[in-house]
Amino acid sequence: MICVVFALLTAVANGTASVLQRRAAANTPSSDAMRLSLIRDLLRQRVWLGGIAMTILAAICQAVALATGPIAVVQPIFVVELPATLLLAGFVFHRRVSRRTWTGVVLIAGGLAAAMAMAAPGGGSESVSSGWIWIPTLVVTLGFEFLVVSAAMRGSSRSRAALLALGAACGYALTAALMKDAMALLDEGRGPAALFSAWQLYATAAAGVGALFLLQNALQAGSLAVSQPVLSLGDPVISVAYGVTLFGETVRTGWWLLPIVVALGVIAVGCVILSRSPLASVISPDADASAEATTDAPTEANPGASARAKASGPDAPGESGPEERWAP
Repeated sequence: MICVVFALLTAVANGTASVLQRRAAANTPSSDAMRLSLIRDLLRQRVWLGGIAMTILAAICQAVALATGPIAVVQPIFVVELPATLLLAGFVFHRRVSRRTWTGVVLIAGGLAAAMAMAAPGGGSESVSSGWIWIPTLVVTLGFEFLVVSAAMRGSSRSRAALLALGAACGYALTAALMKDAMALLDEGRGPAALFSAWQLYATAAAGVGALFLLQNALQAGSLAVSQPVLSLGDPVISVAYGVTLFGETVRTGWWLLPIVVALGVIAVGCVILSRSPLASVISPDADASAEATTDAPTEANPGASARAKASGPDAPGESGPEERWAP
């Protein structure tokens, strides 16, 4: 299916963008923090511009995926963005990937394949049946976001991270639904003018910015090991709900729900393993990754590689099993 191919391209492009932008940020002086000079220095780096180009490519691929397939098929595939990002980070930052990380990758890939096979999502229309259905949808979504954020502000740091990640997941799912409805205007032959005059396009941008804001706050509130599983599972589950209620898409229910939940649990375990990997500290440094890096650090390291690692910015040691070491 075309939508599956472009969904995979979206995940890989987003992962590549994260790695390239992190690599560029590692090459900027710490004195640039919170200053406009940071943007100036980043603009001079081709690797950062490459990251921006990959972000744009990811947005285009997602639009094509949603225009050619159901949300319930497209959004769950984005779960592979986390393993794709970490594997790319290992290559770019010259770090070998441990068996434990490969285990997380296999769990996510296997769990996703099993969940998709058992849920068998499909069907539905290219656009919502009636524009008026967006009114109750947006009211319910905003109410849910308000309750989640309010609860997050009253909880501990861990619960705050999880709840804000859930809010971000809901925001990204809403973004996908709005984008799909906007792209349907092109399928109807109404042309680019209709697309750029549609409120859904601008609501997509607003929802995306809001989701990004919640995600950044989730990462600030707690470790990646807390927020990432919630985000990785929340986005596809909520997206499926939008697909079913807004676009008439179908998924298996009944006794199928039990094995589907088990498959989602496998994905969650894989996300926890990867988010606690030392490679995760390259993309989003946090205490959990650094702590685990202490136990997973190799007994030997190439001195030249260690010097380059310190110069490039990542503060966690290379990920390695007993027989692995930093790449030269």
